[in-house]
Amino acid sequence: MYSNLTVQVLTAIALGVVVGALFPSFGAALKPVADTFISLIKMLIAPIIFLTVVLGIAGMGSLKKVGRVGGKALLYFEIVTTLAIGIGIVVANVTQPGAGVQATARAVLQDSKKAEEAAKFTSQAGDMNWVEFFTHIVPSNVVDAFAKGDILQVLLFSVLFGLALNQMGQAAQPLVKTFDRLSHAMFGVLAIVMKLAPLGAFGGMAFTIGKYGIATLLPLGKLMLVVYATMFLFIFVVLNLILRYYKLRLGPYLRFIKEEILLVLGTSSSESALPRMIDKLERYGCSRSVAGLVIPTGYSFNLDGTSIYLSIAVIFLAQAFNIPLSVTQQLTLIAILVVTSKGAAGVTGSGFIVLASTLAATKTIPVESVALLLGVDRFMSEARAITNVIGNGVAALVIAKSEGEFDEARHQLALQGNSVPEELLPEPVSMIPRVEKLTPNEVPVAVSARH
Repeated sequence: MYSNLTVQVLTAIALGVVVGALFPSFGAALKPVADTFISLIKMLIAPIIFLTVVLGIAGMGSLKKVGRVGGKALLYFEIVTTLAIGIGIVVANVTQPGAGVQATARAVLQDSKKAEEAAKFTSQAGDMNWVEFFTHIVPSNVVDAFAKGDILQVLLFSVLFGLALNQMGQAAQPLVKTFDRLSHAMFGVLAIVMKLAPLGAFGGMAFTIGKYGIATLLPLGKLMLVVYATMFLFIFVVLNLILRYYKLRLGPYLRFIKEEILLVLGTSSSESALPRMIDKLERYGCSRSVAGLVIPTGYSFNLDGTSIYLSIAVIFLAQAFNIPLSVTQQLTLIAILVVTSKGAAGVTGSGFIVLASTLAATKTIPVESVALLLGVDRFMSEARAITNVIGNGVAALVIAKSEGEFDEARHQLALQGNSVPEELLPEPVSMIPRVEKLTPNEVPVAVSARH
């Protein structure tokens, strides 16, 4: 039990809460521990995305299929994101989380320190532009894109490289085999890094509790409750219904990615789970090509949790500062959020920057009002990140199912705890003998021994 990663991360999160509450100064000083772990994960994101996407597209066959998968993914992202924003606005109007915090709002605006922090996000928002966002996707230097770990730029180059290999046919096979070996090596490095996950989760939770303290939650407790409840309903109602339509179940899926969910909870970073999610979705039944293309793209275009938070936060601020919003203004707000929610992917503090840019675009609520949320934003970032991760996984499952790229035999193995990655699953599938439950390190050995 103690060697189980889920138990280790849960224990680390609990210890982080205790340390942060009892020794706040020490807890706040543990931020570098969490940051270092997230940096270890980030150093693997670019090469893993590159290798996974290139191998997926190179082995996909028809180039029409690549375009179809990408088009379906973007259409799905827009529909579900818009739905998430609409749900957030409806819930905020019904529950009125900003009612009764007017005194707190005035006090926050008079706090010069918080006003300074709000001004920083305001200036960043003023520099943001969705046209610049889309032109930024094309890197001026490929090496620079990898060095900075810019997901969208790396993804674009990976797609182009994969398309080129796809067109080369048999001539590309030696390079494809080399990339395949490199991919296995990268996931091996990831397995080593994940042994430090409990340490990263401990540092992240201790820092959050130590720096911000539980007391900061009290004035804005209703807002937090509304945000968490809305995301809970979105996952267990909306995403559950989507999976049901494709004859999949939410419960087994959540249990399969529980370690990634706990990791995101501890580190408040959805990026910490990105490489593992690609591997997990492949083991769960998605083809490598779909998982490798949909998951990284979703990290920029399918931010369900962030969309819900932004929509509730804007309505909350309007209520807190007694600014009535008409139905037309709220519909305009949905349209703006659909665009701005895509505009800060991979940017530190992106939630605040997007919120500030949305307020700047509507010119209805003062941008400085974001200072009211500074104290609780960190506590809500976990909910945003977890919802984003779960939503991206559901997107990959949906696209895989709709494309006929879902392996039911591998899915059943995953549900039994005997999951193996796509390239290690021999053909025909029906000839696989029943095996005992294996650890990730034992799977390749067991499969090769069976051959």
